[in-house]
Amino acid sequence: MAFLTTLMGEAVTACDVLVIGAGPGGGNAALHSSRAGLSTILIEDHTEIGTPVHCGECISDVACDNLNLDLPDHVISKRVHGIRVIFPDGTEKKLTEEGYVLEKHLFERWIADEAVSAGAILNLNHKLMSMEKILDGDKFIGWHCEGKGEQFPIRAKVVIDASGVAGVCSKILELNPRPQVIAGMQYEMLEVPTDDYLDFYIWPKYAEKGYVWMIPKCDGRANVGLVTEDKSRTKKGLDEFIDATHFKNLEQVAPPWKKKGNPAFGGTIPISGPHENTHADGLMLVGDAAGFTSPLFEGGSHLALKSAVFAAETAAKAIASDDVTASALEEYSKAWKKEFPPYSKILRGKSALFDLSDDDMSLMAQCFPDEMSNMGPHGKLAVCLKILIRRPGLYTKKIIPAMLSFGYSRAKYYGW
Repeated sequence: MAFLTTLMGEAVTACDVLVIGAGPGGGNAALHSSRAGLSTILIEDHTEIGTPVHCGECISDVACDNLNLDLPDHVISKRVHGIRVIFPDGTEKKLTEEGYVLEKHLFERWIADEAVSAGAILNLNHKLMSMEKILDGDKFIGWHCEGKGEQFPIRAKVVIDASGVAGVCSKILELNPRPQVIAGMQYEMLEVPTDDYLDFYIWPKYAEKGYVWMIPKCDGRANVGLVTEDKSRTKKGLDEFIDATHFKNLEQVAPPWKKKGNPAFGGTIPISGPHENTHADGLMLVGDAAGFTSPLFEGGSHLALKSAVFAAETAAKAIASDDVTASALEEYSKAWKKEFPPYSKILRGKSALFDLSDDDMSLMAQCFPDEMSNMGPHGKLAVCLKILIRRPGLYTKKIIPAMLSFGYSRAKYYGW
C-alpha cells in the first residue's frame, strides 16, 4: 500500500501508481493496478465520484464480456436491445445487440469501491497541479506530483491519466495539443415511450455534424440529448428538437444525482482521435484523456475501461522489471493500437456521412436492410449497388465509407 515518508525534511506520500480521475477509466485502472499487487492511489478533484454525468450511460453485453464485468443490479437502469438510427426522412434502421443503460454515477462509484476493496487508496478533493521527473543519476524512476489536497506531495513510479477531456497530464507536460471537441447536452425526461432501443436521430436540422439521442431508463425515464460541432447551438438545437417531436409535452426533471440548478447536463467529448503520444516516461493516458472515443456516436466507456486494463498490466510489468521509462511503457500504446478499431478510417466515413444532404442520407438509409447488424460482405455489396443504381453521383461523395461507418458503431468495434 501507499506509505508516508520523509525526503529532505518534507513529508511525501509514495506509491507505485497514481491514477488521476475516478471516472470509469480511472476506477478500472486503480482496480486492476491494485489487483496486480501495486500500491495505488486514486485521486478525484470533485467532492464525490460519478457527478456530473457527462455521457448517455450505455454499455453493451459485448463490452461486459470483454472486460469481465459482472454488473451489480443497483448500477443497472434498464436492459436494452441495441441501437436504432433514424434518418432525416424518418427511415428507421436497427443495429440489434443486447446491453444495458446504467445509472452511471452509481456505476463509477461501484468501480471505485471495488478498487478500494482491492487495496487502492481513494482521495476526493485532490487536484494535480504539477509534475516533476525523479531521476536516479540519469535514469528516470518516477514522478514528484504536487497539487491541492492533503495527500500531496505524492511520489509515484507510474502515473495513469484518466482525467477525461481535460487531459491534465498532457496539459501540464505539454505532451499533446488540446483536442478538438464536440458539445453534448441532455435532459432526463419522464413517461418517454420506448421499445427498449437506443434511438439516434441523424437530423442535421437540429444537430449539425452530430445527432440527437433518446436513451431509455427505468420507470419511464429517458435521457434525451444532442451532440453537435456547433457548440453555440447545443441547447437551442436540443430544445427545438424536443418542441418539434413527440417529446414536446414530456416533463423534464433533474437526474437523481443533481441536487440543484438547471436540469440540463452534459459536457464536451474529444473528436480528434487518439493523441499522438499516449505514453511517456512513467505516464500513460487512458479513455478521453487519450482521445479514445468511437467516432460516429462518440461512445467512450468501453474504450476507457479497456485502455485502463492495458495501462495497469503495462505498469505492473514495468515496475516489476524496475524500468518505467517510455521505452518500457511503449507496450501500452502497442496494445491499444492492436486492439482498437482504425479511428482515421471511421472518421473518414463519418465526415463523408455528414457531407451528404438530408435527401442523399435518407436515400442511403432506404437501401439498408431493416436490421443492419446482419450485413455481411455480400449484403454490403448489394446495398452499394442499390445506392449507385438509384443515384450514381453519390459515388463521388464517398457514399461507401459513409455507409460502412455504421458498422463500426457496433459493440465489437468498441462502439458502446
